[in-house]
Amino acid sequence: MTTDLAASFADPAVPDAGVKPVAERGGASAERRLACAALSRAVAPDDTAFRKLYPRLPPEEVWARLVAGTVSADLAAATRRAVAAADPERDLDAVASRGGRLVCPGDEEWPEALDDLGGRRPLALWVRGPASLREIAARGVAIVGSRAATPYGNQVAAELAVDLAERGWWTVSGGAYGIDAAAHRGALAAGAPTAAVLACGVDVSYPSGNRRLFDEIAGSGLLVSEWPPGASPTRLRFLWRNRVIAALGRGTVVVEMGHRSGARRTCTEAARLGRHVMAMPGPVTSAVSVGCHALLRAREAELVTSAGDVLELVARIGDESAQEPEDQSTRRDRLGREAQRVLDALDPLEFLTPEQVAAESQQDPAALDVLLEALCEHDLAVCSDGQYRLGPAAMEGVGRSA
Repeated sequence: MTTDLAASFADPAVPDAGVKPVAERGGASAERRLACAALSRAVAPDDTAFRKLYPRLPPEEVWARLVAGTVSADLAAATRRAVAAADPERDLDAVASRGGRLVCPGDEEWPEALDDLGGRRPLALWVRGPASLREIAARGVAIVGSRAATPYGNQVAAELAVDLAERGWWTVSGGAYGIDAAAHRGALAAGAPTAAVLACGVDVSYPSGNRRLFDEIAGSGLLVSEWPPGASPTRLRFLWRNRVIAALGRGTVVVEMGHRSGARRTCTEAARLGRHVMAMPGPVTSAVSVGCHALLRAREAELVTSAGDVLELVARIGDESAQEPEDQSTRRDRLGREAQRVLDALDPLEFLTPEQVAAESQQDPAALDVLLEALCEHDLAVCSDGQYRLGPAAMEGVGRSA
């Protein structure tokens, strides 16, 4: 970090009492954006000494004090090395090169819902993707759950995300294996954007097995993180990001949660923020649903089984109706027998090879190419690198049985 940049910020000698509150609308200044970028690399969100300065002082003054060393001895010692190495302009350029940006309080895109976190509100959020962070919070529902999800849990999470998407609602989750990934893929399969809140930089694919998923999310929705480009995930970062997932959702739905699960932390954060906490029931014999059932038994969560149930709780006056559409017929219902067999063989989440589809559908491989091509033309299937999965049109009405 150069001294020239530090000199452009507020004078660190100005007494606290003379500092004006941070403006919350109108767009962050260039100096504030640089300060937020620098602080995101130099200071951990849960640093208690740092939290004594924030939000009393604007970010540019906090940064100037860190650079000058006019902070508590503990904070100065904890941040000295990171402050010296910080280069916010480099980080801003790096995220811009990946189609991202830094969203700060005061920007039009900043969601007021995050202000509910009070002193634990993020300094700023790095985002990657074309969607609006503010729109997420306006119509967002968090879906979380076990990484070791069962086929039942994956199906329930995906179908819930599909139904919410068809009604114009976002899915917010954490990009992890299991329920998170199923929820994101369900939204994408319905042709809707989704948001993944990460415990690493938005240019880092973690877990690496979800790299393709993250690229798809960034193509239409948003990857979101408090941490700057290149930042690696840590256990504490996973815990700390849960408050952002909870804050961005009008409510949190948990699908499959064991006795001890990180998803429990997201539910706790949602309740702390006054958001609705909802749980999908699972089989009584399932160990990965024990946590959901415990929440329901303790009356710490509302029981929900559909998007309609969820929207009855989180929708407000002026939102679109949570009622089911009158016409339940879909293009999927009007398919011929052979095409229906091929469609039934496709997975809503994972891409399958033609050989896998042929084996599952017991279809003649010679006729399969024509059927798959026709399904893709009508958005009933999606093709990527010669592999296939269910398309948006095939997901219409999924999960709408009684």
